[in-house]
Amino acid sequence: MFGELQVLGRAVKQAQYRQHRALDSRLAAIGTTLAQWDALRAISRSPGAPARALASATFQSEQAFGTLAGRLTAQGLIERRPGHGRRIEHHLTPAGEQMLDAGHRVADEVLTDCFAPLSPGDRATLLDLLQRLNYGEDA
Repeated sequence: MFGELQVLGRAVKQAQYRQHRALDSRLAAIGTTLAQWDALRAISRSPGAPARALASATFQSEQAFGTLAGRLTAQGLIERRPGHGRRIEHHLTPAGEQMLDAGHRVADEVLTDCFAPLSPGDRATLLDLLQRLNYGEDA
C-alpha cells in the first residue's frame, strides 16, 4: 500500500510542479514571478497585514517574505507603512493592483490549460478531495 500512496503523492507534486512552471514562465512575460504575484494576491486579500501573516499565506519564511516585499517596494508595487508598535503593514499601490490584475488574467489562461483534460465534474471532485485533505471534512 505504501507504494500506491507514494505514487499518489508524486502525482500531486508533479501536477503542482507543471502548474508552477507554466505560471512562472507566463508571468515572466508580464514582468513578474509566481512568488511576487502570489505576494500581491495575499496583500490584496489582507490589506494592512504584517509580514508574518503574509509569509504564512504565501508558504514562505518571514525572512524570505521580507526580502520579497523589499523587491516589490522597490518596483513600486507595494507600500510598507508603520502599524501598531513595530508592526509594518503592507498595501498594494495602483501599479501593484494593475500587476495583480494582469497576473489574474495569466493565471486563468494557464490554469484553464492545466485542467483542460478534466471535465467540470472531475475538477469539482478533485477540488473536493483536495479540500478534505487540506482542511478536513468541514471544508
